[in-house]
Amino acid sequence: MRAPRRANKLIAGCATREGTERYRGRHAPARAEDFYRPLADVLSVSSIGLGTYLGDCDDKTDGEYTAAAQQALRSGINLLDSAINYRCQRSERALGKALGALLSSGAESRDEIVVCTKAGYIPLDGAPPATRRDYDAYLKAQYFDSGIIARDQVVAGGHCIAPRYLADQVQRSRRNLGVSTIDIYYLHNPEQQLDALSRDAFGDAIAAAFTQLEQEVAAGNIGCYGCATWNGFRVGPGDKSHLSLAELVRIAETAGGPDHHFRVIQLPISLAMPEAVRMPTQPLGNALVPLLQAASELGVTVIASAPLMQGQLTSGLPAKLAEAFPDLATDAQRAVAFVRSLPRVTAALVGMKDPDTSIVAVCVAQLRGGAERRLPALLLAFFTALGAMLVFLWLGQRELGWAGREWRAMGIPLWRSFAFWQWTAAASVVVAFACFNALRPVPSPPGSSRP
Repeated sequence: MRAPRRANKLIAGCATREGTERYRGRHAPARAEDFYRPLADVLSVSSIGLGTYLGDCDDKTDGEYTAAAQQALRSGINLLDSAINYRCQRSERALGKALGALLSSGAESRDEIVVCTKAGYIPLDGAPPATRRDYDAYLKAQYFDSGIIARDQVVAGGHCIAPRYLADQVQRSRRNLGVSTIDIYYLHNPEQQLDALSRDAFGDAIAAAFTQLEQEVAAGNIGCYGCATWNGFRVGPGDKSHLSLAELVRIAETAGGPDHHFRVIQLPISLAMPEAVRMPTQPLGNALVPLLQAASELGVTVIASAPLMQGQLTSGLPAKLAEAFPDLATDAQRAVAFVRSLPRVTAALVGMKDPDTSIVAVCVAQLRGGAERRLPALLLAFFTALGAMLVFLWLGQRELGWAGREWRAMGIPLWRSFAFWQWTAAASVVVAFACFNALRPVPSPPGSSRP
């Protein structure tokens, strides 16, 4: 057992290579062969993560997310994702409650868990304001009067990536989550700024934001940073909201040098939104390539959001998908498996706020890693050994062959004979061999080979 943490304190530490490898070591034997994958060449993360976007701003949903996060961490999922604006900050706080309970009990260790959140949209607090006037008063009291944000830094009525604002949001998220260090911190839909800024001004805003985030890394408040987008990486250079990953990496190199901490991006990838796989949206050298290829060549980790398209891909999928994933029982499982099997995708985020249904129904096949196929092998091993013993005892009782006639003639009980233990050893070898083959990692579904 690990020492309980003190109450009402930010949980010290962060996800580490050693900690996430320890977590993988505990859970990997019962998982698919590639269920745990490297993130930014440092951490080991589950290829399914807990998302916390959907749901009402109420205590019931808070409790569901808290329970789901605890169940996820106990089940082998060590990637938790949120955003400060999700459900008026309540999603972050629900995760914070789950982390506090598990770490206080000693059930898990902080260095084993990868905690991610985002900033960009100005968050409400607890519940949406009743009127626009109430919202304006909230912005004035929380952000304008204090000088955290200037009015002209707010885009589209509620989006900001100004350095002072980001510094404030980092602190608020640390308190909400109850952790001293947020492992991955995303700029949330930075392409929203392009509604008001020219390309040059947008580049300057990103540079200032990245410089601030490098300072947050240096202060130990975050581990690394990236961009979580909806449209930016999925559309081509001719689209107003297009984001160039190569340009973002270049800006990060200017802000943080060759050892910058721009390490991760997040975008929707699903059967319904496959642009990252097939559409050449990213300038790289003299060519346009798909986002996943660009990320691989630029050394940036990709996390997929919305693999179920907010529940729209849980049923009615083509029959050919069932043929591609014959061991999976539901369309929801197949939709998630499709995304996590894509080369260069590290993890898929699945919204799970019901610990009794979502984790089990959507992710059980990936979590078990083919355990359903191992059970028949184990049963076969058991009955093979049992059958061998029964046959031997039957032969011994009838004094047939070499099975025990000589030993019985000398008055030696069958169970003490050399032949008995010879057969026992042979049966044990059969059992051991069958168990080894049953318990070894099971290959992932088709298409899961990774470069």
